[in-house]
Amino acid sequence: MIPKVFKEVIDLGDGREITLETGKLAKQAHGSVVVQSGKCMLLCTVVSNYEQKDLDFLPLTVDYREKFAASGRYPGGFFKREARPSDGEVLTMRLVDRVLRPLFPKDYHSETQVMIQLMSHDDDVMPDAMAGLAASAAIQLSDFPFECAISEARVGRVNGEFVINPSRAQLEESDIDMVIGASIDSVMMVEGEMKEISEEEMVEAIKFAHEHIKKQCEAQIRLAEAVGRKTVREYEPEREDEDLKKKVHDMAYDKVYAVAQSASAKHERTDAFSAIKEEIKATFSEEELEDFGDLISRYYYKAEKEAVRDLTLNEGLRLDGRKTDEIRPIWCEVDYLPSVHGSAIFTRGETQALATVTLGTSREANQIDMPSYEGEETFYLHYNFPPFSTGEARPIRGTSRREVGHGNLAQRALKGMIPADCPYTVRVVSEVLESNGSSSMATVCSGTMALMDAGVQLKKPVSGIAMGLISDAESGKYAVLSDILGDEDHLGDMDFKVTGTADGITACQMDIKVKGLSYEILVNALKQAADGRLHILDKLVETIAEPNSDVKPHAPKMVTVTIPNEYIGALIGPGGKVIQELQKATKTTIVINEDPVTEEGIVEILGTNQEGIDAVLARIDSLTFKPEVGNSYKVKVIKMLDFGAVVEYLDAPGNENLLHVSELAWERTENVTDVVNMGDVFEVKFLGFDPRTKKEKVSRKALLDKPEGYKERAPRDNNRSGNRDNRGRDNRNRDNRDRDRKRD
Repeated sequence: MIPKVFKEVIDLGDGREITLETGKLAKQAHGSVVVQSGKCMLLCTVVSNYEQKDLDFLPLTVDYREKFAASGRYPGGFFKREARPSDGEVLTMRLVDRVLRPLFPKDYHSETQVMIQLMSHDDDVMPDAMAGLAASAAIQLSDFPFECAISEARVGRVNGEFVINPSRAQLEESDIDMVIGASIDSVMMVEGEMKEISEEEMVEAIKFAHEHIKKQCEAQIRLAEAVGRKTVREYEPEREDEDLKKKVHDMAYDKVYAVAQSASAKHERTDAFSAIKEEIKATFSEEELEDFGDLISRYYYKAEKEAVRDLTLNEGLRLDGRKTDEIRPIWCEVDYLPSVHGSAIFTRGETQALATVTLGTSREANQIDMPSYEGEETFYLHYNFPPFSTGEARPIRGTSRREVGHGNLAQRALKGMIPADCPYTVRVVSEVLESNGSSSMATVCSGTMALMDAGVQLKKPVSGIAMGLISDAESGKYAVLSDILGDEDHLGDMDFKVTGTADGITACQMDIKVKGLSYEILVNALKQAADGRLHILDKLVETIAEPNSDVKPHAPKMVTVTIPNEYIGALIGPGGKVIQELQKATKTTIVINEDPVTEEGIVEILGTNQEGIDAVLARIDSLTFKPEVGNSYKVKVIKMLDFGAVVEYLDAPGNENLLHVSELAWERTENVTDVVNMGDVFEVKFLGFDPRTKKEKVSRKALLDKPEGYKERAPRDNNRSGNRDNRGRDNRNRDNRDRDRKRD
């Protein structure tokens, strides 16, 4: 018997609905829900162990997977089974994790797992927009200690109108693609890309999404109440000792404040803070340290955070001595690496990124094969964050989720500035060499310069900046920090990254840690970010003002030509013989694609030697050469016959025609060699197709003057009714028979 099912419906306001359902699937999980929109169905399950881990953080795992069966497909590759998550799945995991994690109690350390699976796909529904809703709804049905219901929604803008959770087709026409995470009261997370919109437009999009998110949160609460809310589980909280807390605070605060006020460098400051901590710990006995060592460390960090925040709010100063809106010194360099197609170094304070650009054909496009989306990227960016960049030694175990996320943000910042007619597949790789601040924004800046150095004709240069916010709800004071340090990232109430051109925002990423942040403060923060972003942009333009007019001499040149569909086979040749020999002879790479609309052949020719590219173009011209009636062409005799000469068009080698003996000259020609010989070059006129032979006909005599007194020969009578000149088998009359008898 099917168990009782509970449902809640969310009206999106345009005829679409999202349904929340529980009670049927995965009942042993601590919470489970099916979220459905159209034919798209997500199953989310949540489980949290009852034992507390001996850790100082929440061991939360958010896992999002798309099952290929959901779209009636098989996994690609040799093993027909889903394996490691794709970049797209990792990005969705990060979107959900960033909203959920801050809502668990800080002293809750039980291993917690959120698993979201795409079970059924709908081409008109993007499932990642509902992943946050599914996760929160499942948690609301559990007994987890969790602050409040949240949800996430995607917002687009098509023809000036905001659209909630747009389809992929709508997104292609949209100038905004943002995912917003929020509770009923507060916006908590924003990430997306835009087509050079203003700060005010961005805030309006956030407001629009937040109104829809409120309805989604209310639906979760109704569902949980209908099922019957579970009592929140009890767990062993962290130890607290108010007397010890005050003691550590009193010993640490003034000393930390003094170090923070001294405007020191990162490592010097870190050493000074560590010395203060060790000095405080030295005042305790070994027994006290054994019993309260973890509390002493925790209370010290709280005192350190409070002192640094107070310095900024009270004096407008920061750890490195800058004012709140001041940008660290910047230096840049392009063309640093001699062998790559484009390179640039961007250094801002103690953050440094080296970007490289590689140019290729469509064969190098990044193939995306997900159940919810199949396609390819002809522009993509990879971000690497090695441990030495922060002065650490740690194991490297593949590409981290953080690296995927930061690379995606930089890619979204830049991709809108790649011109639509760029013939190359473009790969940017950012190597972070130093990090104390936003390395993803350094990647945007170095990537911009490297692209221009490579000769990619960017529409406009793009810069990026990381911002922070420190606020005090009681006093109403707040400070927006431009170009934040790594330490400021951790102690602030909001950190956000904004990228854009001189004309508007192209991408953003925000994590808002304070409740009820006003939209007024958000707009002010974005305005300050714009000032900083433009300052950085000026530094980039000073280094390289515009894209190089051409690619580097050692970089491949790309030429794209279109040929009629019927010539594709001739260019490839049997078993690829023609194209392989042509690539080998010209030292080029040739890629042929078929236009899905016109079915024409799109030929990409990539090579470092212009002569080789020209040779390929000449061969293509030769293959597709079509002479026009009435035009003259130079030809060369390549073969002699009794009844004419075979000639080859000089402008289209390989294209041959028979020049009949009757078209050599006006005078009667007994022998072809009386007029032309092997290797002779001359002009002929193209007469079109011979109606009798249906073959192309060319003439040499048509370009010569008629001799004086020349008389046209009477045209041959092709009427086969039976006169003496018609000697077909069916026209043998008596006169013919008489002549035959006389010969006997």
